[in-house]
Amino acid sequence: MFTGIIKARGLITAMERRGGDVRLTVSSDGLPFSDYEIGESIAVNGVCLTAVALHEQGFDTDVSVETLDVTALGLLNVGSVVNLEPAISLGERLGGHLVSGHVDCVGKVVSRISDARSVRLAIEIPVQYAHYVAKKGSVCIDGVSLTINEVSGSCFELNIIPHTADVTIIGDYSVGTSVNVEVDLLARYLERLLSKDGDDISLEFLKAHGYAR
Repeated sequence: MFTGIIKARGLITAMERRGGDVRLTVSSDGLPFSDYEIGESIAVNGVCLTAVALHEQGFDTDVSVETLDVTALGLLNVGSVVNLEPAISLGERLGGHLVSGHVDCVGKVVSRISDARSVRLAIEIPVQYAHYVAKKGSVCIDGVSLTINEVSGSCFELNIIPHTADVTIIGDYSVGTSVNVEVDLLARYLERLLSKDGDDISLEFLKAHGYAR
């Protein structure tokens, strides 16, 4: 599990095609790789990946065909800058929201507007995922925990403060940038509970037990 609070930025220093999969080498001077072990989970642009080799200032990871198909990692190149977050440990502060590192879809930046010292971004996602996002709800964009300001159809708006723009790759976004999107975990489970496969769980049941209004 992750928090959506980026710990460092990294650089893709190598990409090797291996029978349809891709092995990435990621370098960064912002994480204590000497403290990690092979098998560690590290989120790269919000995608949970496994470190298969560790270096003094980086790690190697394998990206499967499935991951390439459902995320924007396949659009990376040698020299691409990425957001990095190692998996949380029990007892750490949960500064963002619980993030699984399992990306739901790829979105696209459709608007970028300066707003005082902040930046307002509008991101469009596939229409089948639109019902997962809600005003003032949480969303994870390329591994960054953010709050949704407004929702309009399959687009939602985010406010990016200067700190977030400075320490993540979001500051480099432009119109047309593809991003990894992970919706809030609660939205996924509520949909399942309220579906026809949810047995006796209904909206009325949730209201009666204090989980909905």
